[in-house]
Amino acid sequence: MTITQQIILKSRPEGRPTEDNFELIECPLKAPQDGEVLCKNLFLSLDPYMRSQIAGRHISGAIPEGGILLGETVAEVIESNNASYTVGDRILIQGGWQTYTVLKPESARPIDPRIAPASLALGVLGMPGLTAYAGIQYLAEAKKGDTLVVSAASGAVGSMVGQFAKTKGCHVIGIAGSKEKCDWLVKEAGFDACINYKENSVADEIDRLCSKGVDIYFDNVGGPILDDIMWRLAVGARVVLCGLMAQINSEDRPAGPNPATIIKARATVRGLVVYDFWDKMPEMVDCFAPLIAANKLKFIEDISVGIDQAPVAFARLMRGENYGKTIIKLG
Repeated sequence: MTITQQIILKSRPEGRPTEDNFELIECPLKAPQDGEVLCKNLFLSLDPYMRSQIAGRHISGAIPEGGILLGETVAEVIESNNASYTVGDRILIQGGWQTYTVLKPESARPIDPRIAPASLALGVLGMPGLTAYAGIQYLAEAKKGDTLVVSAASGAVGSMVGQFAKTKGCHVIGIAGSKEKCDWLVKEAGFDACINYKENSVADEIDRLCSKGVDIYFDNVGGPILDDIMWRLAVGARVVLCGLMAQINSEDRPAGPNPATIIKARATVRGLVVYDFWDKMPEMVDCFAPLIAANKLKFIEDISVGIDQAPVAFARLMRGENYGKTIIKLG
C-alpha cells in the first residue's frame, strides 16, 4: 500500500494566508482500479489563483476545510490499470498538494519531449506561459510600436508577457516590488524600464515614461495600480485583466475603475481565463521553445524541496516575495 503525504486546508485564512492555515498529514492510497493510474508527483506548481480556490471565489469551486489543496503536477506513472499509460510515463495531472496520486487520467496531458527540464511544463512552457501567450497574441493583439505596461512583471506570467511583447517590437515597461526585481527585468529580461511601486509613484512614472499614453496594459494585480494606468491609456488602448494580487487576500469588493477612463480612451477591456485557450498549448510551445533555446526568453524557477515546504512557499508567494515561477520539487 502506498502512503501519500498531503497538505490539507486546516483553517480558512482571514486575509493573507500563513503556514498555520495548512497541515501536513499522511494517508494510505488504494491501489489503482480499472482505468486508473498511480502517479508519483515530481513537481508541484503553486499559483496565485489557489488563493481564490481557498476563499471559494474561483471558477473551479471551493476547497473545504480539511480538503486537500489542488494544483497541477508533473507526475510519473508507477502503477497502471489503464491501457493508454505504462509505468514510467511522465504526464501533467491535477495531482494536488501531495506526493502520490491515484486518478483516472482523462484530463492528463503528455509532456512535450521538447520540454526539459520537466519543471518547465509548469512554468514558461505551461499554464503561465500559455497565459502570457494568449493575452498578447489573441487579446491584446500586440504589434510593433505599441507601448505595453505589465504589473507583477517579475512573476511567472508577467515576465513572459513583457518578453513576448518585446519579440513583437513593443516598448515594454514592467511594474514590480523591489529594486532587485526591476534590475533583473531590465538587465536580464530586456524590459525597457521598470517601476518599483514600493519606492515610486506609479502614476508619476507612467507620466514620465509613457508621454503618449499606454497602448496595452496587462493587469495582474487590480487595485490602485489598475486605476492609475486606466487614467493614462492611449486612444484605442487594449486592457487585459488577468489577476487580482492586490486584492486577492481581501473579502471586500473594491470599487472598479471609473468608466470614464474606458470611454475617453475608446479602450477595449477583456478578461483573460487561460482555460479558454487550452487548445493553444501546442502553439505556445511551438513559439516559446525556440525562443528559450536561443536564450531569448529568460525565466527564473523559484524551487523549494519537499511537500512540507509548500505552505511556506505559498505564503511567500502571497506576500509577493517570490521570484519567477514558484515550484515545489517532490520527487
